[in-house]
Amino acid sequence: MLSIDPSKMSERENYKFLIGSIIPRPIAFVTSLSEEGILNGAPFSYFNIVSSNPPMISLSIQRSEGKEKDTARNIKNLKEFVVHIVDEQNVEQANQTAANLPSDKSEIELANLTPMDSLKTRVPGVREAKIRMECTLEHSVELGGVDSPGCDLIVGKVVQYHIEDALYDKGRIDPMGLAAVSRLAGSNYAKIGEIFSIERPK
Repeated sequence: MLSIDPSKMSERENYKFLIGSIIPRPIAFVTSLSEEGILNGAPFSYFNIVSSNPPMISLSIQRSEGKEKDTARNIKNLKEFVVHIVDEQNVEQANQTAANLPSDKSEIELANLTPMDSLKTRVPGVREAKIRMECTLEHSVELGGVDSPGCDLIVGKVVQYHIEDALYDKGRIDPMGLAAVSRLAGSNYAKIGEIFSIERPK
């Protein structure tokens, strides 16, 4: 077995090792509003649950050469955002929003997504997602980087859920109906695939 010291690897080498090893990763499609009122949308696979009491999620938004991304800046300014689960039906549109657009252009328009008003936040969501979560900013932390931060870690509190009726039954979500996709490495994604059960020890 190889033993590799990450401190002796470049940023890209560490990136490739991590995204190739930590798989599959759920994908959050995040909408945020700029100070000028531009609706921004972008997918992030450094995304997970933090807590269920209260419900909180995390996003790690990587910087490029220390430069903060629009999503991170918008969330810090407005302190609100919406997270959508990327699924088999919307993954192509979500991928389009990863394009490098100027701050005054909306990725939502580029991908032909449909904005929807939120109930508890000022940030619209998009109709094409089967699940979306309105969030308020709990914590924002700048992390990493030798000379400047390498990422913005965002922790959001979920203040409203939205889910397609057919997916929700007695508090449980139908995983096959949701058809969430996950991120692998490079241009690769994965579907849910075979599901198996293992009883937890008591």
